Amino acid sequence: MLFITIAFCIVLLVLLISWLKCNTFISFIIVSLAGGLLLGMPLEKIPFAIQKGVGDTLGSLLMVILFGAMIGKLVAESGAAQKISDVLLRTFGEKRITWALVLTGFIVGIPLFYNVGFVLLVPLIFSIVYRLKLPAVYVGIPMLSALSVTHGLLPPHPSPAALVNQLHADMGKTLLYGICIAIPTIIVAGPLFASTLKKMNVEPLQTFKPKDIDQAALPGFLNSIITCLLPVFILLITTYFNLNQSSEKMPGFIQFISDPSMLMFISMLYATVALGLSRGSSVASIMSTYADSIKDVLMIILIVSGAGALKQVYVDSGVSAQLAAAFTQLQMPPLLLGWLISAIIRVAMGSATVAGLTTAGIIAPVVVATNTDPSLMVLAVGSGSLTLSHVNDSGFWLFKEYFNLSIKQTLKSWTIMETIVSVMGLMGVLTIDYLLK
Repeated sequence: MLFITIAFCIVLLVLLISWLKCNTFISFIIVSLAGGLLLGMPLEKIPFAIQKGVGDTLGSLLMVILFGAMIGKLVAESGAAQKISDVLLRTFGEKRITWALVLTGFIVGIPLFYNVGFVLLVPLIFSIVYRLKLPAVYVGIPMLSALSVTHGLLPPHPSPAALVNQLHADMGKTLLYGICIAIPTIIVAGPLFASTLKKMNVEPLQTFKPKDIDQAALPGFLNSIITCLLPVFILLITTYFNLNQSSEKMPGFIQFISDPSMLMFISMLYATVALGLSRGSSVASIMSTYADSIKDVLMIILIVSGAGALKQVYVDSGVSAQLAAAFTQLQMPPLLLGWLISAIIRVAMGSATVAGLTTAGIIAPVVVATNTDPSLMVLAVGSGSLTLSHVNDSGFWLFKEYFNLSIKQTLKSWTIMETIVSVMGLMGVLTIDYLLK
């Protein structure tokens, strides 16, 4: 009966979002209410569980997501993304164009949320396509594979950051493992896979042919790189202290900057000065950019909070403990189980974020019961949430329409690339798990 109830909740969520086209946040609240009733929670306790789930989730994530959005928007609008792309293209040359783009996508993708990054970076791809007369898909897949990997695996992106929160993982450790997995994954899904797509010759829509910012108006390369990667640098430094010292002996300053909210706030302040004030932008114009960035991530914030509500209903109803007991009896490695559940929900629902966060609520008790490394589980679930993107995924249609492809061509390029990312991510997680034992 327990598994039937959980399955019903997932199916209901899928139907509400995919079939009825209901707002995702509202769908999560409806399913949380239905789940609480079906799992036998007292009626008067369900609202408190939902409120606690929303509050606990947003309490630690809201500033991370908002400050990350602000940094990403400023990086794009200041021309820092274009500067990084231009320098790497000159460094690598035309013969290694895909490697330049994959590195650009990885660096710039760290502070940029996926949909925002896609819309802002695809014009850079098209400028290269028109300039060098190369196949658009061959040029585009490497950069987009890097964006996809950073979106699904690396904090401070909303989905992995929320998974870190729900599974009580260490954000710095997750980032360190994630980078180790991301590098080979991007190489295989990006330049290597792209080399098989050279004959997929299509003409991108002229609408998206960009107008480059004048070189004199762009920020410096070093300034652009440091601003993009500052959150990563800080996280890696604090992770070093976490791995080598107990929390009681850690300097207070390191404990302060290792808090994800403070880390992103510091990075945002640096970006404000480095890409804004020092280049003559007014405080008012920078704040206007930041206000626009909040609109880009508002729905993501609501989705994350809705997933937190459903998770709390599972916890307060006692179903989490029952799930842990049931799953630990399965003859399947917990990391593989987390990946599989996430992949199934992703295929059914389309949204990587929803798939990952829904899985977290189901798999969290298994992590505790089996003593699984929560950082690796974050990456396993994140990898599963990227698999087999198809017609129910907005990313599928973004790629199809921007690159002017048929559905068949999109399946042969985009869908396979996303699946390679997912499988390579799982292989990386299992490899690290084996090496740590």
